[in-house]
Amino acid sequence: MTDDIRVMTAQLAADPASMVFLPLGEALRQRGQLEAAEKVAVSGLGRYPESADAHDLYARILGDGGQLEQAFDEWDIALRLDPEHVGAHKGIGFLYFVAGDLERALSHLETAARTLPEDAGAQAALARVKETLARQPTGNGDLSGDGAGVLDVPPLDVDGADPARLFAGLEGAEDGLILLDTRGLRLGGGLTSPDGTEVADAVSAHLAGVSQEAGRTARLLGLGSWISLAAESPDGHLFMVAPTTETLLLVVRERSVPLGRLAVVTERAATVARSWLEGLR
Repeated sequence: MTDDIRVMTAQLAADPASMVFLPLGEALRQRGQLEAAEKVAVSGLGRYPESADAHDLYARILGDGGQLEQAFDEWDIALRLDPEHVGAHKGIGFLYFVAGDLERALSHLETAARTLPEDAGAQAALARVKETLARQPTGNGDLSGDGAGVLDVPPLDVDGADPARLFAGLEGAEDGLILLDTRGLRLGGGLTSPDGTEVADAVSAHLAGVSQEAGRTARLLGLGSWISLAAESPDGHLFMVAPTTETLLLVVRERSVPLGRLAVVTERAATVARSWLEGLR
């Protein structure tokens, strides 16, 4: 238990009505202690059922645990209580994105980005949805280009912040490198299946909560904080690191690429990702 969590736990024990349950629950969630985080959130909701922040916290915990329908309900409640709640708009926007409802995802993420322009996560998520919409076929069956009716995808107001070019210049920049957030939303990079199908967004969604699960497993085994994960399969090698506490980087290569080489590639990509994320702030 970190000092901050220990202090907040003591504060909540001394004053059960304290709003400290919000940062405490979030700290536990980020450490992957979802069961403890859920207990804190539910207890806080019992005292503050009209708190949009409390419902947002509980939704994020549920989302990390894979309970997406329940998470949606909690974010929906949060928006009923506070129609401009950034966290709830981001959460529901992500769920719509995963479900393939890009128009609704766009609406929620635009609200989040407009309400809190300095939120790097909201800006990156919005750019990701706009990019996906821009790649969709138009009514005449052609891919969106420069013609009428094409959704404009403006660059972010930060130099070098274009997600599509996040890893430009690196080995495998457009295929085999994915940067995602802890909710499973791809922030940059790309990945295709052996048959050429774009699978980056689907893979990112499946990786939601992996960082927390890795941290929890490492602690249960007495290994301390996790640094990287490597995996070998008949189809290729995978390497994962966390550039920041809120992001995950996945690198995929053929089996012919040694894991040592893959670790070097991953570290270089992580350095680029951290610089890019810092530029969004």
